[in-house]
Amino acid sequence: MLEHLRGYWTKLITPVAKMLMKLGITPDMTTWIGAAVSIATSLIFFPNGWLWQGALVVTVFVLADSLDGTMARLTNQASKWGAFLDSTLDRITDGFVFGSLAIYYASTGEDLTWFAIGIFALIFGQVTSYSKARGESLGYEVKGGLAGRADRLLIGMLGAFLTGIGVEWALPAAFVVLLVLGIITVGQRMWIVKRAYNAEASGRNGQ
Repeated sequence: MLEHLRGYWTKLITPVAKMLMKLGITPDMTTWIGAAVSIATSLIFFPNGWLWQGALVVTVFVLADSLDGTMARLTNQASKWGAFLDSTLDRITDGFVFGSLAIYYASTGEDLTWFAIGIFALIFGQVTSYSKARGESLGYEVKGGLAGRADRLLIGMLGAFLTGIGVEWALPAAFVVLLVLGIITVGQRMWIVKRAYNAEASGRNGQ
């Protein structure tokens, strides 16, 4: 969903990227800093019940996630290593963010239903990213899906923020939405790769 706004967002953050470069900050440093702050915030804030505070901090760094890529393009430093580092740290960060939100429900000592649903949502979110990367590594174009990474994080952070200010049902609702979106998106991407594979196989057999 938010992918359609990428062009506008890139224009908005370009001045920030230029300022960071003037300060001597490299794209890789930006990637590491963003991941480290998001992970530390998640581990400290969410299990302790500081939901709205943690959501605000993580959201800022989610919105700034494309800074490193913008900086790399502006300085002609875009590389396979940078793309690999960014993607790998994104997956680690997602795990800590959603895992910490799930731990919030485990730490309350109440019904563990929402802890379990949060973990399931995390699993499907990770597989959503993996299915795209794996399909593309096999040479197939894997586009589509209801929710990309930024969408998932913003849904989760909105749920955490609202629950933190007293709307108790918001985070559980976010978990359910994320789980459903994850299941649908993984299914869509499996179908895209299967269809592309079948078309490729039919082409070979028709020769």
